[in-house]
Amino acid sequence: MTEKHNGTRYAVVDLEATGTGSEAKIIQVGIVIVQDGRVMDTYETDINPHETLSPYIRQLTGISNRRLKKAPDFGQVAEEIYRLIEDAVFVAHNVKFDGNLLAEALFFEGYDLWTPRVDTVELAQLFFPTVEKYSLSHLAEELNLELEQAHTAIADAWATAHLLLKIQEKIAQLPKTTIGQILELSDNLIHETRMVIEEVYENMSDYTGKDYVSVHGLMIKKESDETISRRLDKDFSKNIQKLGLERRTTQEEFAKLVEERLLDQEDQVHFLQAQAGLGKTYGYLLPLLAHTEQPLVVSVPTHLLQQQIMEKEGKQLAEGFQISVQSIKSARHFLKLEHFWQTLQREDSNRLLNRHKMQLLVWLCETETGDLDEFKQRQRYQPYFDELQHDGNVAAQSVFAEWDFWRRLQSKAQRSRVLLTNHSYLLHHLKDQAYLFEHRILVVDEAQKLLLTAEGLASQRLLVSPLLNSMQSYKDRAFDLLEKRLYESLFFELQQLVLEMQAGNRSDIRREQLQQLTQNLQELGELPAPLADLRWLLEYYDHFWLVKEELDGQKVPVLQASQMELLDVASLLPQTKIFCISATLELGKKIRLSDLLGFSKVTMDCLPSQKSQQQEIILLKDLPSLVDMDLTEQAHYIARFLQELERFGRPILTLFTSYALLSAVSDNLAEWGVEHIAQQKHGEESVVKKRFERGDCRLLLGTGSFWEGVDFSNQPEIIQVIPRLPFENPKDLLVQKINHHLRIEGKQPFYDYNLPVMLLKLKQAIGRTKRTAEQMSAVILLDHRVLRKRYSRRITHFLKNEYHVSVLDWQELEPHIQHFFESETNSEE
Repeated sequence: MTEKHNGTRYAVVDLEATGTGSEAKIIQVGIVIVQDGRVMDTYETDINPHETLSPYIRQLTGISNRRLKKAPDFGQVAEEIYRLIEDAVFVAHNVKFDGNLLAEALFFEGYDLWTPRVDTVELAQLFFPTVEKYSLSHLAEELNLELEQAHTAIADAWATAHLLLKIQEKIAQLPKTTIGQILELSDNLIHETRMVIEEVYENMSDYTGKDYVSVHGLMIKKESDETISRRLDKDFSKNIQKLGLERRTTQEEFAKLVEERLLDQEDQVHFLQAQAGLGKTYGYLLPLLAHTEQPLVVSVPTHLLQQQIMEKEGKQLAEGFQISVQSIKSARHFLKLEHFWQTLQREDSNRLLNRHKMQLLVWLCETETGDLDEFKQRQRYQPYFDELQHDGNVAAQSVFAEWDFWRRLQSKAQRSRVLLTNHSYLLHHLKDQAYLFEHRILVVDEAQKLLLTAEGLASQRLLVSPLLNSMQSYKDRAFDLLEKRLYESLFFELQQLVLEMQAGNRSDIRREQLQQLTQNLQELGELPAPLADLRWLLEYYDHFWLVKEELDGQKVPVLQASQMELLDVASLLPQTKIFCISATLELGKKIRLSDLLGFSKVTMDCLPSQKSQQQEIILLKDLPSLVDMDLTEQAHYIARFLQELERFGRPILTLFTSYALLSAVSDNLAEWGVEHIAQQKHGEESVVKKRFERGDCRLLLGTGSFWEGVDFSNQPEIIQVIPRLPFENPKDLLVQKINHHLRIEGKQPFYDYNLPVMLLKLKQAIGRTKRTAEQMSAVILLDHRVLRKRYSRRITHFLKNEYHVSVLDWQELEPHIQHFFESETNSEE
């Protein structure tokens, strides 16, 4: 008896070809027939294209020219292929390429292929909205699809068929209401892709399920029930073992130190320094959680590091001990349900925007946080996501108030055992959200960055255009001649400052340049809001400058002001037990970070650093002076160096001190056809980091937060290149403030602060590639100042105290690095 099949018959096709252009010829066909949720049949064959394959295609597919000479012509198998797929829906991963190529080949053999087409790339984007990339290989890894030999037609067809089944399964698990809303927008999908959704929808139950709730027509995932935390063992090593982590002697020493300072009844503020790579996060979290019931607030310098800790340590603590860890950041990172609902009520013609609407409908059935950072594809239409950002306000009468993600976050944050935030959020919300931070032990991770973040509180900014508009408007409405002349003078003085800035992106303003402006504002007496703000700014601050900033796609002038005195950060922090932790707390013999932050009584503990046989610093003797080159020359030299280094066959992390230089180097590499990943140019920090660690590309160009706090632990062997020493910009306001402060105290700003801070930043950068006991890394410094300046001896002394250092000529570099990585004697001391 013949088995009946009622479902749609799908022919999942993958082709390998001689290229990707219009002249490409098929060299391999793989077909998998799917029906009723299972694989029914398969077909595969090589095709003789009667032309020689390029080396790239041979390497990509593993198919040789000799093998294809024995394969049939396409005409010999055309009818067999056509009969197999003529009554099926044509499915492919990027259906435009495979569909067009196969239809054209069949046409020239006398067969018209008019089957509907479905694209699994678009379906995957829709139903797996938080995946970072939608290549078949990445989806196979992410969704556990079988893909034994990528870029082989039948293997890719099998993986695509299983992807289709996964998508059908995912659709069936979602609420029918959500799928109905998606179908209303599905005309925005290419070809007949909506057919897959329609087939599953017809068989779905109207029952919503216990995991979802309907809020004004939106289906939202219910919050998981809170679990009772498990008590941690007093023994640090046992907690590490329960988490399935390796024991590290230095980490245990650090944890013991944290425990001792926690029990210290005399002192409230503790500074702890420990070398990079020992696992500081667990080193402070586990002893604090084990030895006190008091909740914690952990502050880190960047959103990227905050996200990294949440995804790693936060997840493991939640799974291993049911510890509630809640990440909190500014409201704009979260979806406002009301804003999203309003966009659903309108008709938009942009297909990409409408596809994002469909993705968000799926995502609402999965997310418990509403954190838009979970979306990795926002940059495809960022203005739409800007429209959805939360503004921090929740109207009590809103139908979404009870389920508002921001409100729920605040509630969960109050109840959490560990509250994770960043320095900027902490300092800006210590007063208005004191209920979140009071009565918690405060851990400031990478404490040296707190000083820079705090500078934002000691500064103010005003947009110049509204000020000029107000001056013009009040001048036109003034009846008194003197008042009219004062407004005219105000307009002229401020406009002159802007004109002087036009040649560059920044202009420092001397106090005497503001004298007439200040006098006019005083003579006017009572002022409207924007001009009153300007008068207060001029009276309160003592340092001023103009900058150009991007606003709504235009460069606009902004007046910025700051006080030259350092902000007393210590006075802002809650009166509780505080741990300030970093690999770099000692700024030199004469300066302590605790003094700059305003702490008067602290404990200072430093774990001794140990040289690792797994890491080596390489200084090159025969280098030109990059500092004396212009940007174009620097970029060309560094790009050529990286191109040569690529031949060594290992992952390369390159850290730049400026994005302008990074971008220029990237442009050179792109022009020369050197494959690489560049921060911002190829995605946000977290995106390019994951791509590099996954092995998508062996060369990463980074800056900013990559200098500290971000781990590169996935590569067992890695080369790190630092083109320029990370000195702070002498024009930076905080640097100027600290230099001013030190001169008053009779100290030398460069030798007592700027040089030590550079060395500490360099130390942190070097620590990015020494994250495990097994990882081996070679760090190459390209800045000739390491060997040729008055202060060079201090730099080399610092490096040799901390690391194994080799000074080489360029021609010695390759054999030296190969020997370093291949040596069996390298082991952790």
